[in-house]
Amino acid sequence: MLGPSSSIDAMHKKQESRLDRLRSELAQELGAPRPESNLYTATVTGTSAGDVVLELGPRVQGVVPREEFDLVPAIGTTVPVALVGREDDLWLFSVREGERLASWEEMDVGSTVEGAVIGVNKGGLELKVSGVNAFLPASQVALGHMEDLLALAGQRFVCRVIEIDRAKKRVVVSRRAVLEEERERARGEAVGSLRPGTLVRGKVARLESFGAFVALGGGLEGLLHVSNLAHRRVEHPSELLAVGQELELLVLEVSQGGKRIGLGRKQLEADPWDEVEGRFKPGDVVTGRVRRTVDFGAFVELVPGVEGLLHVSEIGAARVRQVRTALATGQEIAVRVVSVDAGSKRISLSQRDARGALLGSEEAAEGPEIAQVLEERRPAGTNLGRLFQQALEKRKG
Repeated sequence: MLGPSSSIDAMHKKQESRLDRLRSELAQELGAPRPESNLYTATVTGTSAGDVVLELGPRVQGVVPREEFDLVPAIGTTVPVALVGREDDLWLFSVREGERLASWEEMDVGSTVEGAVIGVNKGGLELKVSGVNAFLPASQVALGHMEDLLALAGQRFVCRVIEIDRAKKRVVVSRRAVLEEERERARGEAVGSLRPGTLVRGKVARLESFGAFVALGGGLEGLLHVSNLAHRRVEHPSELLAVGQELELLVLEVSQGGKRIGLGRKQLEADPWDEVEGRFKPGDVVTGRVRRTVDFGAFVELVPGVEGLLHVSEIGAARVRQVRTALATGQEIAVRVVSVDAGSKRISLSQRDARGALLGSEEAAEGPEIAQVLEERRPAGTNLGRLFQQALEKRKG
């Protein structure tokens, strides 16, 4: 005795066998080879009672129930149909099954389809695409992770076919592929408006040790390198920026089709080095802050954005072997400007006066008075030691 499943299988095989026979008979009437699929193209010739009358060839007619049409097509319209049976000399067709079969035949890997969400499960979404059931994996639903797939029930999506198994009647589609293409298209349009030297507005997306990534819109993201953040040295962009902060920036570079966009912020501000020559002159004694120390000296910030080099040989009164033992980052010190080269952005500094005395020491303080005595009382043959003594006495007196 056959079980329920076996009975159903037997019934399906009987129906398929009958349909195969009918298709062969229809091919003979049409005088054409039997098509590989059960899909035919018919022309609407009229209506009769509850049916729409079709013509497949000379003297070969059939009908489709009117209820299968949302709107009865005009006479002369061609429609895809599938053979479902025969009553006497009248062939019976289904336009719904025909559209489904047409969708199968037109569908191929890479083609674009549109479908409605008819089911949701843990793995993804079930879509109905022109009568064909398709599966949209959760990983292919959006550009990022979608937490609540139930919220998408009933919605319609344009997707890309990524897998077809006609034998198993299985179709796998991707909405993410379409969204990625749209993003790339938007990126291309946005990149077309970017040129080095143009101003853009963006929002800080994330911070790294080497700079900040800025979202520019249209799927574009640019890099504001730490060296282009400010005229002064910046160790980490978090010193000046925060995620979400809006910025106006200058486009410095656009390459690789917009995948690499260089941005600048300091380029929109006045360069403090432009005023260096008028502000600092050799011999000036100024106060600065040690920004960083290296083996060969220390970089001292004189004003924001302007640093000078205090060479190790110019530190302190005695010979210094390790800079970090003599100076600390952030320490304020008095320095003398030795030379200025604004074009090369270089300033040489010293902690000693012109005679080698440590700035701030008693010896350095007496320097101007000694120089005055030497200027006023230096006749030929004058004993220099005596003049120094006179200068010291004058200062103490």
